[in-house]
Amino acid sequence: MRVKIGEETREVRTLWREGRTVWMIDQRKLPHKFEITATNHHAETADAIRNMVLRGAGAIGVAGAYGMAQAAMEAEHLKPEEFEGYLETAAERLRRTRPTAVNLFHAIDRCLRAASGPVQERVRRVVSEADAVAEEDLAASRRIGEYGAALIGDGFRVLTHCNAGALAFIDYGTALSPIRFAHRQGKKVFVYVDETRPRCQGARLTAWELQQEGIPYAVIVDNAAGYFMSRGEVDMVIVGADRIAANGDVANKIGTYEKAVLARENGIPFYVAAPRMTFDLGCGTGDEIEIEERDAEEVLGMWGVGEDGAPSRVLIAARGTPARNPAFDVTPARYVTGVITEKGVLRPPYSESIRRTFGG
Repeated sequence: MRVKIGEETREVRTLWREGRTVWMIDQRKLPHKFEITATNHHAETADAIRNMVLRGAGAIGVAGAYGMAQAAMEAEHLKPEEFEGYLETAAERLRRTRPTAVNLFHAIDRCLRAASGPVQERVRRVVSEADAVAEEDLAASRRIGEYGAALIGDGFRVLTHCNAGALAFIDYGTALSPIRFAHRQGKKVFVYVDETRPRCQGARLTAWELQQEGIPYAVIVDNAAGYFMSRGEVDMVIVGADRIAANGDVANKIGTYEKAVLARENGIPFYVAAPRMTFDLGCGTGDEIEIEERDAEEVLGMWGVGEDGAPSRVLIAARGTPARNPAFDVTPARYVTGVITEKGVLRPPYSESIRRTFGG
């Protein structure tokens, strides 16, 4: 990811590992402040996932894998049975952080399966598997960009929802990856960025990424998407995903379902971009996906910076106002034009194309 820091432009990954230390961009402080923070213990990495220092299905998955690598290294001097217990406890701690994005669970399970042999060999295998998860994430998001860019015509106006960019993965992203590649190919692309209440990942993160890349965009309020669609100002919609069921139902940031219905009503292609790690072949339909519900305070107030540049939070509803805050919703497969993966673009019927491409 290209990041402008002062007068310098640097290539930075969203997160990476150096020994027992995991480094990550603190996404809570963007776009007003760019800061890299570190975790030195698997419990700290779990807290970073839970508290949304980083977020996005791919980044959560890689962070979970890195957390398992940290746990393995923390336990390298234990006896085999103690090592196994420590690793299982760490896995459960990491699993409890966020329930919806399946990348996290796939990554943890892969690391657990890798832990075989004598303790030192287990440590080596778990660390190697965690690094493999990260590199596969990077390669998959790059290929998604290559496949997806072919769907974007010169002059296209693309609507996005939430942030499924480099910040949500190791780099490139999913929904933003095709846009990046199309832009670098010289195509003129304009992006409508849904603000994505209540945490405003679109306004804060997607807009920041596009600004860094020099891609033209405009932030719009979530309930303006239909307006621009009805006026013929949107050529396609691309969103990411946190979990895709075996039948093609898609769990993604709350509000995605509305955008899919509006796109269908207005004859606009609606694409989902996601790697193999986001598919849950053991989940038959979207009805089986656990939807995370977060603190009501996220709905009742907003964070920002004042004119003095200091971070602050303001209430936007009366104190004591009740609120509901589901973090995700499920878009039925019938609204999805195609799913852009590292293996190509999957088409309906998804129960067949998913099975044919990824097995299960």
